[in-house]
Amino acid sequence: MKKVLALILALVMVFALCACGSSAPAASTEPAAGSTESAPAASGSELAGTYDITVWVADAIVDLTKQQIADFNASNTDGITFNATVEAVGENDAATKMITDVEAGGDIFCFAQDQFARLVQAGALAKLGVAAADAVRSNNDSSAVTAATAGSELYAYPLTADNGYFMYYDKSVIPEEDVGSLEKLIADCEAAQKYFSMENETSAWYIASWFFGTGCVSEWETDSDGAFVSIKDTFNSPEGLIAVKGMKKLLDSDFYLSSSDGAGFDSGCAVVVTGTWAYDTIHGILGDNLGAAALPSFEVDGQSYHMGSFSGCKLLGVKPQTDAVKAAALHKLAQYLTGEQGQLERFNFTGSWGPSNLVAQGNEAVQANVALAALQAQNAYAQVQGQIHGAWWDIAKVIGTDVKNATDEAGLQQALDNYTAAISAVFNMTEEEKNAWGVVGSFLDSNWGDKDYPMTEVEAGVFQSEVLELKAGDELKCRQGASWDVNFPAENVKVEADGSYIVQLTYDGENGEVILIAQ
Repeated sequence: MKKVLALILALVMVFALCACGSSAPAASTEPAAGSTESAPAASGSELAGTYDITVWVADAIVDLTKQQIADFNASNTDGITFNATVEAVGENDAATKMITDVEAGGDIFCFAQDQFARLVQAGALAKLGVAAADAVRSNNDSSAVTAATAGSELYAYPLTADNGYFMYYDKSVIPEEDVGSLEKLIADCEAAQKYFSMENETSAWYIASWFFGTGCVSEWETDSDGAFVSIKDTFNSPEGLIAVKGMKKLLDSDFYLSSSDGAGFDSGCAVVVTGTWAYDTIHGILGDNLGAAALPSFEVDGQSYHMGSFSGCKLLGVKPQTDAVKAAALHKLAQYLTGEQGQLERFNFTGSWGPSNLVAQGNEAVQANVALAALQAQNAYAQVQGQIHGAWWDIAKVIGTDVKNATDEAGLQQALDNYTAAISAVFNMTEEEKNAWGVVGSFLDSNWGDKDYPMTEVEAGVFQSEVLELKAGDELKCRQGASWDVNFPAENVKVEADGSYIVQLTYDGENGEVILIAQ
């Protein structure tokens, strides 16, 4: 990570009023080194010029983004021309690549909101100026604004407000009058010998829906630098016990499946809990039998609880720049790409990317989208996905397995106690534990975070695992502090052949290289 460099750039180089040009000439283009004040805005004439930039977006919108940048070049009145290289980098991969080498990262890049905190910590995001931040707050869904905020400052532009989940169902199996009841849905699936598919053992993101449904919260607090300072979590509570009792009903069914893959409708599923991204796949399988709705309610001790969910979004970030004028021009482009027109173009192009812009959300075509309508219905029961510590995803994921294995109420309570102990350990880690490296992956009992195999520093900056028995097709990474905040490599290491291996990481404090050493 080029963290120190990026933090300096973030403090030194960003314009405050990049949302609109000022007619007053700037006294200087950069504040004094070390200052937290942003530079004054440049006028349109000062921004005129051609800028070579790199833009990272999802593969699905590469061509659209190229056209949108060309449209910006043709329409802006500031004389700005971007010579843009648009590259396909997924929203999750972008964050890992950025924090690995901020300087070499994209000038503008899209990322999933759960990557926000570590990007702020790494100094990979330029803070928005006053006018830009005001425009974002006024024009966008409040949940997306929250997702782009650290402390009281905005560090990114909302791109979508569609990163949540709801329920797809096969209308030939599930009567419409049953979609609101978990118990009826389970009975329908069992009668038809079809699966109810929801990631309750493989994803904390989905597991949280049970707890949110009974009024529980899990909220992490960060400071303005993106560092986690505290957590308010009520999963281990009487309401949390009700939640796992509801979850147990589904997990005990012979026709429960832990998956969010929409393709499951082609292999025996009648219900799949997933998001808008799966619509095309599911529609291709079910056709007119595709149904979509908010998650159902479940009953415990005679009381009904509507399942909750996370509501999230995609964000667009601007990398801190050494050239303050280029920085201001980049923020102009970022606002164009994430404005009402840009978001509607993106929705029309993909058919599924739901806008965060409030006006665009009211568009007739957006309102008529079946998947987005179901998501909107579920969002009435959703909690905004704020900044979440990287360790939480693996800690909470285990709840589902513990609940499935429980044989009585004491076992359910033990699942919650185990969760609380793991959460407490996050804030009680020693410096040695925070800096320790481990190997995780899709092998043995690691299961992408269930267990970290420890690594030992064999020489300065070189860490090795014990001998691991790996199979062809296994994938792995090395991560620090049992958290996903720092991990290498950007792309998973894939095992080519069965065998015994030592995993070796070479880390210089910024970049990491991972190799397998056959034994």
